Amino acid sequence: MKNFTWTCPHCSQPTTITANDQINGKSDQYRDCSDGHRVLLNRFIICPNPDCNKFTLEIWLRERIYDDLGNARVGELLKHWQLIPHSNAKAFPDYIPQAILNDYDEACLIRDYSPKASATLSRRCLQGILRDFWVVKAGRLVDEIEQVKDKIDPLVWEAIDSVRRIGNIGAHMEKDINLIVDVDPEEAELLLGLIEMLLKEWYVSREERKKRLQAIVNLGATKQQERKG
Repeated sequence: MKNFTWTCPHCSQPTTITANDQINGKSDQYRDCSDGHRVLLNRFIICPNPDCNKFTLEIWLRERIYDDLGNARVGELLKHWQLIPHSNAKAFPDYIPQAILNDYDEACLIRDYSPKASATLSRRCLQGILRDFWVVKAGRLVDEIEQVKDKIDPLVWEAIDSVRRIGNIGAHMEKDINLIVDVDPEEAELLLGLIEMLLKEWYVSREERKKRLQAIVNLGATKQQERKG
């Protein structure tokens, strides 16, 4: 098995997975049935981060196909399940408001099953971020986004603006926040990517900056005490 780069969904730490960190399994359904032959593949990955050490579990259902000589091999992917953790939601610190994290987690959970419901939760999550972090004046989501244009990094604004102009996303930004509007899976994924970026760019960066500044203050206070002593 080849090594590959991987980010743990539990602790969000990027790492390299080796053969020692994974357990792969395979089960063949080779009896004749109306659906044809199938192969079920599963993979456990144990996070090598000693502070995490949790496992993930994924399952793939594929066709079992045969060449002209009757040799079997794994064919087209039919279904994929991520069982543990139950979605691709990134792990974020608990200093982010719980209501925002709840909407984000649920949007990730149902992304593949109902993209339009996932996009609705993402819109609500985005509005929650704007109102909590930037204390914007309540209104339509599109108007609330405009209120932060001159307050944020131009590159961050460019990312927000590019996402909201794609397909149905731009149209439903101007509608009631709880109105379910049809979007495709790619659009739902784009909205989730935007939410993840903003949580990192705003909440996580602010907290890290606060910690760095506090460390400088603490060091300065310690040095002053040493001089007095």
